[in-house]
Amino acid sequence: MISVDAFDLKMLAALQDDGRLTNQQLADLVGLSASQCSRRRMRLEEEKVIAGYHADLAGEALGFNLIAFVHITLATHSPDNAKKFRALVNRVDDIQEAYSLTGDADYVLKVVLRDLKDLSDLVNNVLMPHQSVAHVRSSIVLDRLKESSRLPLRT
Repeated sequence: MISVDAFDLKMLAALQDDGRLTNQQLADLVGLSASQCSRRRMRLEEEKVIAGYHADLAGEALGFNLIAFVHITLATHSPDNAKKFRALVNRVDDIQEAYSLTGDADYVLKVVLRDLKDLSDLVNNVLMPHQSVAHVRSSIVLDRLKESSRLPLRT
């Protein structure tokens, strides 16, 4: 963890809202000069505090109307089997997020798909046949109450 001060936190909060801010716009928001903001931004990027910049796409506008969470139980609990499953997860673009868990399931996957047919294809033709997988259980999202990738920065 690197040391950040109040100005860094203000900059990071502003960039979470709009990653396309120029150094001058950022300077106006946080009360520093544009050159100071530029140096600080470069340091935060070099230290990997700012991991990258991206466009936030509206999935529904592009026809991705289904979000599901898929719980996976592995067939055997071995490093080799876990490695095979991780390789599968990294190959499948429909999987947006994947987490290793404690509890009943070994993994939970967040998948974004166009429709139920795509979910059926993913479960029946990709996940279930894979040698590392023993059990698959999916839950379809009915309504999204909150979505955020913002970190709770406090100055």
